[in-house]
Amino acid sequence: MTGRAVMTPVELLQSKKLATRPVISLSEGSDPRIIAGAFAAHKLGLVNIILVGDTADIQAGLTALNLVLCLGIEIHDPKTSELTAGFSDAYHEMRKHKGVDAEKARAAVETPLVYAAMLVREGHADGTLGGAVFTTSDVVRAAIQVIGVAPDAAMISSFFLMFPPAHATPGANPHARAMVYSDGGLVIDPSADDLVSIAQQSATSAQALLQVDPKIAMLSFSTLGSAKHPMVTKVSTATQALRDARPDLSVDGELQFDAAFVPDIATRKAPASDVAGLANVMIFPNLDAGNIAYKITQRLGGYAAIGPILQGVAKPANDLSRGCSAEDVTEMIAVTALQGLKS
Repeated sequence: MTGRAVMTPVELLQSKKLATRPVISLSEGSDPRIIAGAFAAHKLGLVNIILVGDTADIQAGLTALNLVLCLGIEIHDPKTSELTAGFSDAYHEMRKHKGVDAEKARAAVETPLVYAAMLVREGHADGTLGGAVFTTSDVVRAAIQVIGVAPDAAMISSFFLMFPPAHATPGANPHARAMVYSDGGLVIDPSADDLVSIAQQSATSAQALLQVDPKIAMLSFSTLGSAKHPMVTKVSTATQALRDARPDLSVDGELQFDAAFVPDIATRKAPASDVAGLANVMIFPNLDAGNIAYKITQRLGGYAAIGPILQGVAKPANDLSRGCSAEDVTEMIAVTALQGLKS
């Protein structure tokens, strides 16, 4: 542990003491951050790794970092892999209704993003991770087209795990706690129904990755009717719809962030709420709010932000920030592995 109230994904995965390591495919296998983060995850005993990409480029990346392949770390070059022909046939079958012929299927599978996702779809890997070089739209498109949306999910959304600084113990900051921020990376302008889906997914993610009982704040610039506006109505409508759909969840809204986060303010603004002041799942009304909030929390508040993490995909597939570090890669590898574990 690092002084935080809950375990980070790496710490949580280490605590599982799995008999078999999950296998994670990395679609940007020659990027030095990917290589360093993958080797760190493997050295910690968390996962086995498949680095996807041009073999010569990946070998050059290993050499530059003074690393050599070891048992549990493989290179797959989509242009030469013995799996590519079978993947091409499978991809053609799933995409021919979209006009993808055999030649286009082969070309698609020879791209690292699609090949890495096919490894997951066909059972050779338990999850996949990309985005250090590829854009979010590219990563999500490959996940949707190859792996698909989970049967119980209405949509794919994203979230960030927010961890307070290691020194922010309860004695130093009584409000510091780990939280889920959603959606900060994908859904631009969610409808009320979308917010319901995002909140349900985020509650499940908080349970799995933070191991906390989710207390969901549906955030706005208004608290329980203090302002009137269609944007406020969207959030309050979503709150009631979520309560109707999932009476087992602890949820309140609409709430301003201070009312959701600070107990003293909650007693003044929402005294009857069992969520206000204690929320650990923050649902933002749009991508502007969520993206700005996580970066402010990270850069001014000193929180560690892990993500964006995708939720609603049939099998684990995640997106990295293009500004990620090797340490971020290691944590996201752990997240992806945890998402694949059966509860």
